[in-house]
Amino acid sequence: MGLFSRSRSKDDETPKAGTPAPTGDPTAEEATDADAPEDAGTDDDTLAGGPFDEADAPEEDRIDLGGLRVPMVDGMELRLEMDQRTRAVTGANLVLDGSSLQIQAFAAPKSRGLWDEVRASLRESVSSQGGTAESREGAFGPELVCRLPLKRADGRTGYRPARFLGVDGPRWFLRAILSGPAVGDAEASRRFERILSRVVVVRGSEAMAPQELIAMHLPGQRPGLVPAEGAGLDPLARGPEITQVGG
Repeated sequence: MGLFSRSRSKDDETPKAGTPAPTGDPTAEEATDADAPEDAGTDDDTLAGGPFDEADAPEEDRIDLGGLRVPMVDGMELRLEMDQRTRAVTGANLVLDGSSLQIQAFAAPKSRGLWDEVRASLRESVSSQGGTAESREGAFGPELVCRLPLKRADGRTGYRPARFLGVDGPRWFLRAILSGPAVGDAEASRRFERILSRVVVVRGSEAMAPQELIAMHLPGQRPGLVPAEGAGLDPLARGPEITQVGG
């Protein structure tokens, strides 16, 4: 997976405190505060109105990943998840100050959304593995706040916090997983919500099976790779990461 970061200039104003998380990588069991830069162009608490379908998205500089276009945010690293066998990009992690937001987009039926059934499946999966999942109303509607079981180095079981968010769009479903210190920090969580509200989903017009992963590609690359055979929406699955620093 590639890592691309956007650095801040020395003239930038002092940032707000906060840290975001995704899934891909729910991490720490304990939340810590960290200073985080203010989102470029977002100096208030207002969500942008998305995530957007390609046809409705307002103009903004975004990173083109094929099926997803993500906003450019000062201090944010973009880490891409890839299928080891096919080398296809399967997800994006937006990382800020030790927390991350993992986002993936899937095809959905015209007649209904997927988040209700995915949320129920996710709750069952977490519980069956010894974790906990609590429903609550969030910025984008119903979401799950989870404690995912984690085997520690000393052999004991620990837990990592994560928020699972879902957005049903026109013929697509966007899943986001926030992990890291931001899960327990309201201000940092809100910053990730603002970022998510600026994401664009590019579904395309081709026929796709429900829950099929919408194809992505590396920044600057044209589509050519396809998702691994049988790739679909596994509530807890995440692909391997390949990390490199982009120039």
